[in-house]
Amino acid sequence: MVPEEVIQIHSSKECTRSLGGVRDALYVLNGKWKLPIIIALREGPKRFKDLQRRVEGITPKLLSKELRELEQNEFVIRHVYPSTPVLVEYELTEYSNSLNDLIQAMAEWGLQHRARIQSR
Repeated sequence: MVPEEVIQIHSSKECTRSLGGVRDALYVLNGKWKLPIIIALREGPKRFKDLQRRVEGITPKLLSKELRELEQNEFVIRHVYPSTPVLVEYELTEYSNSLNDLIQAMAEWGLQHRARIQSR
């Protein structure tokens, strides 16, 4: 049970604003793959197959779709190098750094939640 002093009451205006922001974030980062792809790319630029290996369980079709959406939302940039065969790499943009605090908070919460559930 959460102690009462921790629960914060917000005004209707604050709640509406928060709900709108959370909806926007969930719309852009929806699904179970976008954040793992971003986290994998934090190690540096990766080719498609390397990224697929790093994000275990994702199909090539789904990875392609997710990368396209991340590119549209300016989190990822796709570099095509004219070589034989053509080399394509994916890299995080500067804008993707705006997710750092969110990713860190989610990772910490996830670890705390796992520990809580496992301690039952």
